[in-house]
Amino acid sequence: MNIETLKQQVKRDLSYLAYGGKDWLQPFTRDEGHVYDVVIIGGGQSGLATAFGLLRERISNIIVVDENPEGFEGPWETYARMETLRTPKQLTSIDFGIPSLTYRSWWKAQFGPKGWDSIDKIPRSDWMNYLRWYRKVLNLPVMNEVKVELLEPTGEDIHRLHISGNKAPTTTLLTRKVILATGIQGGGEWHVPAFISKKLPRFLYAHTSEDIDFVALKNKKVAILGGGASAFENANFALTKGVSEAHIFVRRKELPRVNPIRQLEGSGIIERYHTLTDAEKYATIAHFFHYNQPPTNDTFQRSSSWPGFHLHLGAPWLNVEATNEGALVTTPQGHFTFDFLIISTGLLTDPALRPELSLIEKHITRWRDRYKAPKEIANPLVDTHPYLSPGFAFTSRDNVGEKLLHGIFNFNYSALVSCGISASALSGLKYGLPRLISAVADQLFLDDRNEILRNYFDYKEPEFIGEWPKSKLKL
Repeated sequence: MNIETLKQQVKRDLSYLAYGGKDWLQPFTRDEGHVYDVVIIGGGQSGLATAFGLLRERISNIIVVDENPEGFEGPWETYARMETLRTPKQLTSIDFGIPSLTYRSWWKAQFGPKGWDSIDKIPRSDWMNYLRWYRKVLNLPVMNEVKVELLEPTGEDIHRLHISGNKAPTTTLLTRKVILATGIQGGGEWHVPAFISKKLPRFLYAHTSEDIDFVALKNKKVAILGGGASAFENANFALTKGVSEAHIFVRRKELPRVNPIRQLEGSGIIERYHTLTDAEKYATIAHFFHYNQPPTNDTFQRSSSWPGFHLHLGAPWLNVEATNEGALVTTPQGHFTFDFLIISTGLLTDPALRPELSLIEKHITRWRDRYKAPKEIANPLVDTHPYLSPGFAFTSRDNVGEKLLHGIFNFNYSALVSCGISASALSGLKYGLPRLISAVADQLFLDDRNEILRNYFDYKEPEFIGEWPKSKLKL
């Protein structure tokens, strides 16, 4: 099967499933302009799959907006620097149970039926190409180079999105529902410790999430702060680009070795996480944060095999300062001077850090508002996560916010504590997407139920046209 044959198979499969059909929602009209039923912010894997899920529910008055150029949504061709995804290749994610839409079907159509068994993990660039194909073959409504600057509730069950960008058709969009499919950073911000950001000029450091000019760092010495997977991925990437030395500094005396996601994937927890109590959810994610995610074995082997690779364990950064030679880093093991620093310290999650939520974030319930964890597992990083409904909707900490937050769904990494890894990892999308789609569709139905039920009760169109007794036949 080639890629064109697969395209026809997808169309055939969808026709057999009665995909599409007339929308059941009545259009909203406003003098200000068109009102979408749903606007999805983010055109990566979650945003694309959410759009397809809504179309399957005959909700087609939707649009996906993404600030990046077409084909460069998400991290895969921007700041991600791993060679492969860490997700096992056999896991399905955004196909909704349709075999012809799986990565495996796409891969075989691209590269032939042989060789699948020899693949260990999915190459990063192949995954992005699969997403590009997924968008195209499903003809999903995506508007690129459009950034949502501010989400403004109007008080009339409609949200006004203030937008900018090279391809923004207007300055605002109106929508009944908003889905924040904004990825790993969409619930907060990438974190650079203040002792770095306040003391060093920007040309001396960058976070791993940023664009880094590795060509300019050829034959230079770089230091990487952090012991997670991205630290080793960036070290390997830097060394492949000609950096002479890449030093990783880790606070812990030993590297993390346990990856909790591997246990979660077969345990039933991912798909049934929503049934847990708040105490059980908090304990589960606090345990997850305790372990963090180690580098994959192949990434560690690739990076550590370079002559210029150096690993410093038990070496937190106590101080940094700019010198004529570069950045001076102080650790318990001594002083080191580098040409450039790469910060791999992860992210902070809090709706207050998102500028597009500035009008509503004070109303959003956090976990600290609803649950006080035992001292032995309490974690401020968990406490600042939004407390969501089982369907990924924001909940309000006050009466005023209930109407303002109505219709806003949070399908990004910050859903982790409330809804598990269902929105934050490929292994969870299979279970999170149906719950999100159902919650959005249910809310739209309930918002319109008076009109929908009135139309039902007023329906008088005859279907049966038979008569008895039969009229006499004319001879």
